[in-house]
Amino acid sequence: METEIHVPVGSPLIRKFPIFVDEHNVTAGAMKLMKELRPAWDINLVKTKLFTDGTTNKLVGCYVEDSPEDVVLVRVYGNKTELIVDRDNELKSFQVLHANGCAPRLYCTFQNGICYEFMQGDALGTQDVRDPVLLRLIAREMARIHAIHAHNGCIPKPNLWIKMRKYFSLVATEFTDQASNTRIQQEVPSQEVLEQEMAWMKEHLSQLGSPVVLCHNDLLCKNIIHNAKEGHVRFIDYEYSSYNYQAFDIGNHFNEFAGMSELDYNLYPSREMQLEWLHTYLQAYKLFTKKGEEVSERELETLYVQVNKFALASHFFWGFWALIQAKYSTIDFDFLGYAVLRFNQYFKTKPAVMALKIPE
Repeated sequence: METEIHVPVGSPLIRKFPIFVDEHNVTAGAMKLMKELRPAWDINLVKTKLFTDGTTNKLVGCYVEDSPEDVVLVRVYGNKTELIVDRDNELKSFQVLHANGCAPRLYCTFQNGICYEFMQGDALGTQDVRDPVLLRLIAREMARIHAIHAHNGCIPKPNLWIKMRKYFSLVATEFTDQASNTRIQQEVPSQEVLEQEMAWMKEHLSQLGSPVVLCHNDLLCKNIIHNAKEGHVRFIDYEYSSYNYQAFDIGNHFNEFAGMSELDYNLYPSREMQLEWLHTYLQAYKLFTKKGEEVSERELETLYVQVNKFALASHFFWGFWALIQAKYSTIDFDFLGYAVLRFNQYFKTKPAVMALKIPE
């Protein structure tokens, strides 16, 4: 039993450069990297574009006007993000997903980041993920990733509980009298309550029979790229990807219908919209795993219940993540306010979700 992702034999080695990029002056470091990765480019003509959507890292695209389609992305890891992101695991996920046609090329790693290929297309917003056509494309792409075999014959184990426990231990000190941030004690549930809920979730959700598959684990709208010309979607950013419960990945994505900077849980997909998504997903997943493509009512209802219960765990997971970010991140975002909203939504939805029963 293990949680490791195994890279296919024969995968290209990742180039490593001993270059450090200052997150407050990314361009200078990016130019050093371009000299290595694109020696033919005239450094004086290299243009940069800042992508500011990330809440974990800084991201810059480099290109020359002669070939604007060849954009090299330089991602600089945020302050202390090694606490919340397993960087080796991220690289393995990148390689496995690329080998299966689901991810861009990874060009290199440097001391505090990675460079990779830019994927042509548009990042989605909260309105796009509910579009009937895009919704089906997303469901199929997730099924394709979930069907990837990236373990060495061992039964893969989910890393959800281990990771949640780790995140919790990183913020435990914030609940003491020595805490730097008094807002936590005023607005976030107590340490005891959070402990109890975690124990309850582990006991309850582990028994729902959700398969353990290769998951993205962070499918927010902006991590979905729609290439209208080619008619497909691809997922980007594999920092949190790991073996996990199938229902967590889907439930987490449904939570992301609410957005991030302006959270609105009225946008959480209705039962009807979820069933349409889940039906498309199950059809594709069965096809990819060679189990036919007939979807029974029972299978559909079972997945619906599992997904909505695991959506609770997603609120907790990102609630802890945001508390860690509030403590260490230099990114301008109200992480603490975000954590409060996620924990609140957990307690608000728990009673209705608890009442859902898996069909006999």
